[in-house]
Amino acid sequence: MIRIDAHQHYWKLDRGDYGWLTPEAGPVLYRDYGPADLEPELERAGVSRTIIVQAATTHAETDYMLQLAEQSESVAGVVGWLDFADPKWRQALESFSSHPKFVGIRVMIQDMEDAREVLQPHYVEALQELAAIQLPVDLVLKSHQLPVVIQLLKQVPGLHTVIDHIAKPRIGEGVFEPWASQMKELTETFPGVYCKLSGMITEANHQEWEPEQFVSYVRHIVDVFGTKRVMFGSDWPVCLLAGSYGDVCDVLASALPSTLEAEELEAIYGGNAAAFYKLTDL
Repeated sequence: MIRIDAHQHYWKLDRGDYGWLTPEAGPVLYRDYGPADLEPELERAGVSRTIIVQAATTHAETDYMLQLAEQSESVAGVVGWLDFADPKWRQALESFSSHPKFVGIRVMIQDMEDAREVLQPHYVEALQELAAIQLPVDLVLKSHQLPVVIQLLKQVPGLHTVIDHIAKPRIGEGVFEPWASQMKELTETFPGVYCKLSGMITEANHQEWEPEQFVSYVRHIVDVFGTKRVMFGSDWPVCLLAGSYGDVCDVLASALPSTLEAEELEAIYGGNAAAFYKLTDL
């Protein structure tokens, strides 16, 4: 089974559309990252393919990622972005969809000052259209925004969606509730939703985390989503704020239930990402 990293990023600073990526982000992130930087790490970890996920809220960045995907065999798919406030977003989607490695889009709920923005009609109607064509949609959010996301999914119940970074619980503070109960409610109400086991070490103290901190969170996700709807993602290079690519892999390996069968591990480390993103050329 091919191992797939279902969540990583590349960026090039001089493109100028990463508003969040300033010198204040620090030297780890404030530099260019491309396939040549990641591929040695992938080889060491036994990961064959990756999904690049958008890092800028522009259509131009999606085009940039698709160009990178053309040049890199390790890239299995690109998750881009659509501006639903732009009446021409459907034309952008049509353009992106002509590329064989375009696999979906991401909605940046975490950056909304008020998460209820995503409940506005132009968002709901656009997502209903995407649900109708079963386009994969990543939702990135913080744990306190889960109630709004549950409201959203009730309005778009057929959305083919994945929750990024286990919804960013407050791991560094050891906060488990109400995140745990809300994630359980989400899976029970919407049995088709997936979840990425990604972005976890950066939710702990970047300098002082311990592998044991992640066990209860990972096992809760596996328990409520099951082994067919969770997928490994590194969130590289953002993860470098708190640890190496190898650290991310080790944390997940040690946190997963020891009782998992080989086929369940194959699903988590590749099969589920291939199914969710409808990857055929592997």
